[in-house]
Parts: sequence; structure tokens; C-alpha cells
Amino acid sequence: MENNLAGELRLGHLFQIAGLAENDVMVIRHTLNTGGLETRAHAMGPNLLPYTREQGHNNKVGRMPPPIWLNFLASSGRRARFITAFENHGEVPGEETENLRFFDLRPSSAFSAMADRLVIEWTADTVNWAKTGKTASLMPVVEIADPQTEPFPGFDSLLISYDELQAVVVDDRYRQWQTALRSVQGIYLISDTKTGKLYVGKADGAERVLGRWTEYARNGHGGNVALRELAGADASHARHFQFSILRVFAPSATSMQVDAAEAHFKRALLSRQTGHNRN
Repeated sequence: MENNLAGELRLGHLFQIAGLAENDVMVIRHTLNTGGLETRAHAMGPNLLPYTREQGHNNKVGRMPPPIWLNFLASSGRRARFITAFENHGEVPGEETENLRFFDLRPSSAFSAMADRLVIEWTADTVNWAKTGKTASLMPVVEIADPQTEPFPGFDSLLISYDELQAVVVDDRYRQWQTALRSVQGIYLISDTKTGKLYVGKADGAERVLGRWTEYARNGHGGNVALRELAGADASHARHFQFSILRVFAPSATSMQVDAAEAHFKRALLSRQTGHNRN
């Protein structure tokens, strides 16, 4: 590994710890898609091996892929979480078709301690979903997570930064949070810790709180006029945002009820006069 990477934890360091030679490893980034791995349960379960062993001719795994295949699942941005490893025992000639070839893949214990915990940052060319061990060795290790899930604190106690929001909406450690936020409509508050200004928003209809907050995690402004202007002036301004819940509603609540609550909190918190609300 290059000297200018000294001090930064890279995937190659974990190869060394696990006793894996770079030339013996291929790293694959799977994504969820219709007709393939459609859900995370498919990716984490028995569907992964038959899906992975089926490869096209002359695709990115190459003509003679190495013996160890490390499988990652794409999450937010270029991040990818380690799922499991397979041992490649070579192609199965009798199964080959005009368009496909099949490999004899078997479960491997390689990196087993890192399953569902290790998160790396893929290279900018995410379309290239298979990488040699040499190339992958330079990928930064973003996180080696505690395997325990994070308990949901309750709507009244929820208070998270924008960085934390990035994990809450996609990270499997926050499954309890995602279930809770997906189940309710609500009025939420975004506090701008740099300026002290407030923004009151609503998540109603089928979108629910999780859907609305996922949009903020994706672009930093959720399509709101004032927050979009902040992002235009400083693309990283959202890092100053803090998210909390003011009130929740059952899915059966009417839009009139949610709208009335939103208007009440805008008046109470003066978010039109002194904050980021424009209406």
C-alpha cells in the first residue's frame, strides 16, 4: 500500500489481518434491483449465493476470478456493507449457456467476524461492481460497527444530527428507528445550529416521517425553498442541522389535522418570522 495512505485504515489492512493475499481476493458490490436481489433479506439470505454464481461471459469478474469473493451490499452514496464471503472452486462447464456461465461457489468463513459490521467506501466508478483485491485494498474503511442494534429512544426523546440521520435512514443497526419512523405521520423540527433558525415541517400521507427524512439525508434540503437556498450557497450547510419530532399522528390522521398542527408549531416557534419557513 502507498505511503501517503499511512495512518488511514484501508480494506487492505483487514486483508492482512485476515491472512488474505490481495491476488486471492475479489470484492463485489451488490445493489438491490428488480429481478435480482430485490430486498435486503434476499441479499443477506440464501438468495445471494445462487445470484452471485451466475455470471455473464466476459463481465467484470474476469475470465479466471480468484478463490475468495467478498460480497458487499451498497447502502448510501458510495458506502457498502460487508455481507459474506464465498470460495470459488471454478466454473461448472456443464451449466454454461450461450449467455451465462456458472461458478461453484461455497460459503467461506473469511471475514466472518465483519459480517454486517464492516462498511467501506467504494471507488467513484460504482458502475464497476467487481474489483481486484489490489484495487479494493485501497478502499477506506468507513466503519466497523457494533453488531448490536440501536434501540429506538421514543419520539419524544429523538434528537439527531445530520450525520446521524445519514445512518438512521439506511443502516441496519437502526431497524427499530426505521420501523417507528415509517409507521407515523408527523410534525418535525430542523434546528440550524449555526444560525439558531428553525424549520417546522410535516410528513404526511404515504411518505411518513422516514420517507421525508430520507429525502433530507439524500440532498440536505428536502426540496424546501429556504433550505435549498442554503445548500446553494454552501453545499455542506446541512451538517449544521439537528432533527427532532414535535408531534406524531397515526396513519389514519387526516391531512387537515396534520396541517393544523404544522401551522400551530410555526406560530408557536416563530419559524416564519425568524426561521427558515417561508409559508
